[in-house]
Amino acid sequence: MTDHLAEIKALPVPELTDGYPAIADHGLIGDGQTAALVGVDGTVRWLCLPRFDGPALFAALLDADRGGAWTLRPAGLRAVRQEYLPDTAVLRTELHTATGRLEIRDALLITAASSEPADEPADGGGGRRDGAGPVSDRPLGTELGAACGELGRLVTVIDGTVDLEIGLTGRGGLRTTPTAEEIGIEFLAGDGGGRLRLTASRPVPGLDRLAGRIRLTAGDRLGLVLRWAQGPTRHRDDDQLAAALDRTAAAWRTWSRQVNYTGRHADLVRRSAITLKLCDDHDSGAVVAAPTSSLPEAIGGRRNWDYRFTWVRDAAYTVYALRRVGMAAEAESFLSWVLQACTRDGRPHVLYTLDGTRPAPERIDPDLSGYRGSRPVRWGNAAADQVQHDVYGEILDCAWQWARAGGAVDDRRWSRLTRLGRSALQHWRTPDHGIWEIRHEGRPFTYSVAMCQVAADRMARLATATGRRDEVEQWRRAAEEIRSALLTEAWDDDNGHFTEHLGQPGTVDASLLALPLRRVVDPADPRMVATVDAVQQRLGAGGDLLYRYLPAESPDGVGGGEGAFLLCSFWWVDNLAGSGQLDRAHELFEQLCGRVNHVGLLPEQIDPATGAFLGNFPQAFSHIGLISSAVNLARYGRMRT
Repeated sequence: MTDHLAEIKALPVPELTDGYPAIADHGLIGDGQTAALVGVDGTVRWLCLPRFDGPALFAALLDADRGGAWTLRPAGLRAVRQEYLPDTAVLRTELHTATGRLEIRDALLITAASSEPADEPADGGGGRRDGAGPVSDRPLGTELGAACGELGRLVTVIDGTVDLEIGLTGRGGLRTTPTAEEIGIEFLAGDGGGRLRLTASRPVPGLDRLAGRIRLTAGDRLGLVLRWAQGPTRHRDDDQLAAALDRTAAAWRTWSRQVNYTGRHADLVRRSAITLKLCDDHDSGAVVAAPTSSLPEAIGGRRNWDYRFTWVRDAAYTVYALRRVGMAAEAESFLSWVLQACTRDGRPHVLYTLDGTRPAPERIDPDLSGYRGSRPVRWGNAAADQVQHDVYGEILDCAWQWARAGGAVDDRRWSRLTRLGRSALQHWRTPDHGIWEIRHEGRPFTYSVAMCQVAADRMARLATATGRRDEVEQWRRAAEEIRSALLTEAWDDDNGHFTEHLGQPGTVDASLLALPLRRVVDPADPRMVATVDAVQQRLGAGGDLLYRYLPAESPDGVGGGEGAFLLCSFWWVDNLAGSGQLDRAHELFEQLCGRVNHVGLLPEQIDPATGAFLGNFPQAFSHIGLISSAVNLARYGRMRT
């Protein structure tokens, strides 16, 4: 068995392309309120404050010159090595020079769940409130711990002597007000800003101008803390910061013990679970699709989207996968959030902010040039205003999972769910923008119709489970009517496979692979097996990779190409396993596991020509796919034996 997270040796400093590092050359740290990307060279190139969807302080991945970053770089850097402390989100980066070697331990600091209460965030709000009250009843920090509102960086010289260069720049510029004990910082950005404080455990010449340099020798330590929460900085000296990093690591290890998967590639499943936790907003229970915005789906292209929100369609997949590996608390919190957000105003929306509200309108940033010149950089996501009928099935599948787990469905909630089910019955033949969120005229997407069938089916199951037996039969009939229409009208008799749209033969898209996952079609059904083959033949990008669709055949109103979509490949694994092709499924899964980066993270997409990471990173859905495929392979393997 390959251990993809085995200890790696120090490697030469990766070369920059067009002035940018590879997306893959980063690790993720987080505290349940926000997250940061730390490069293998010790540079923090992404951080939004005070939470995932706040203004970007560091955005050098979107503009190497003006985006802002926090560099810790020894002069004469020759080699690098980066890893997580086992079962934690504490990142260790080792930097080598000709004269010495140092390590940096980075974390967004948290307190243990039983420790002192969390600081108030910088804006004074907890992120849990809207006009209708709390989005979730989930207490702060119940599973992991509470965010301190601090990024801690502890530098330790392992051997030799190093001249460490320290630099901070920010998107929109930084204003400083140094004092004897700390440096006050104000950052400005096109969508806001905030106040921070930087402290160092020893004097660093030039640091008051945010560009310092200090010589350190073997055994020396330098602690640096960037704080945005209100109140004084807690961890001012080396020992305090080291203890805080140890507490943060211990909290992560305690939380990680709940991950109960022990099968093939347990190391990657555990890392995926931790990554999902890093995308989990602890205040609300929402899970962001990715902690970044506008990393391109094709270098130089326009497919650059803001993913710092929660998509409804992700919900059912997410909670199902989380529960299967023991993350029950996260699953229940996410379910509660989804059901409350999506039934609040009568019409479900495609995506929501962490508060369960609609995001601000999408806008283009005129100041940032984009990763390797990939314009535009976007903040907000216009898909929030689209019509996507699959949301009915996604929400009602969540409700069914909620009820199966013992969640209450009282008359008020049942009334809201019923309205959603009836909307699915009303709209299932109406064209929409589909799962891939085309920015083009609507079409009758097969996946959208399938999810309306799921809506009716789950209403029938919910009615049975909650004792509303007089309503069961009407929902069953509706589900069968939609399913029958799908099997007839989405079938391309000439080509022998299901098609992307009802009544429009010829094209396929990878969302067809999700039909068995939502129990619309059995994976062993010959029609589904033929469809999987057709998707592989038509959308195959080489080896283990698939495109989600071909824009030339399925116009989406955006233009240009994109990379291969990793989630679709994991769906492919699930279909192969479900149809009894276990050897092929295992082979494909092995190839996909080989695509994780040095610390076990996955992007949204892969460049088929180079293997480079594309799209927002890390992508929660890709890690959901890895978890689900691992669990499915283990289950089908047990069934075969």
